[in-house]
Amino acid sequence: MNIHGIRAIYRFEMARTFRTIGQSIVSPVLSTSLYFIVFGTAIGSRMGDIDGVSYGAFIIPGLIMLSLLSESISNASFGIYMPKWSGTIYELLSAPVSWLEVLVGYVGAAATKSMMIGLLILATARVFVPYEIAHPVWMAAFLVLTAVTFSLFGFIIGLWADNFQKLQVIPLLVITPLTFLGGAFYSINMLPPLWQKVSLVNPVVYLISGFRWSFYGVADVHIAVSTGMTVAFLAICLAVVWWVFKTGYKLRR
Repeated sequence: MNIHGIRAIYRFEMARTFRTIGQSIVSPVLSTSLYFIVFGTAIGSRMGDIDGVSYGAFIIPGLIMLSLLSESISNASFGIYMPKWSGTIYELLSAPVSWLEVLVGYVGAAATKSMMIGLLILATARVFVPYEIAHPVWMAAFLVLTAVTFSLFGFIIGLWADNFQKLQVIPLLVITPLTFLGGAFYSINMLPPLWQKVSLVNPVVYLISGFRWSFYGVADVHIAVSTGMTVAFLAICLAVVWWVFKTGYKLRR
């Protein structure tokens, strides 16, 4: 394992984050704070509890997931797309680093940035809504697993995209709607029976449900199923990245 190569990629990507700290970190935290003000304080104070949890506290896991998914995908996709766009990807491919070391460097940096934002949002939520974390170890595990999985997914998008517009297509038209329809602001048990079954097709439901269970011990889907679905998606993403580097798809023209 080329530790020096991994460290060089990781440090370069992290340095880019701190050069644009307003856009990379401050902006998503402020945006999520507005959700807490509107939904948690203004609307939440007029709504009843959901599964014994106040509405303001109930939406915290969903809002963190909303930011975590979008930031993980954005950070990883942009990180690997820029070398493709500038042509420096060929220097990376000819360097003495394997595809796995490249992956660890880029995905590790993207996941780190996403988890930083997630933890900042968690701390910010305390200002607006009181909450407790029933299973802190599980919460941390879900945070890491989700950040790594969707950073991998973002890495795939960055490899696939051949212009800046394509970088935004899947996050805006697929991931964001799936997150809003995945129980970020409600429990799927509140839906009619038919729509409850339809919701189970949405993979984001399992992420939000498992993450919410780590906070309050309540979930729409069993924790084992949520974990299994996330790990399965992680394995699929790893297989796709391996295939891309093996075949050179979208890497060599």
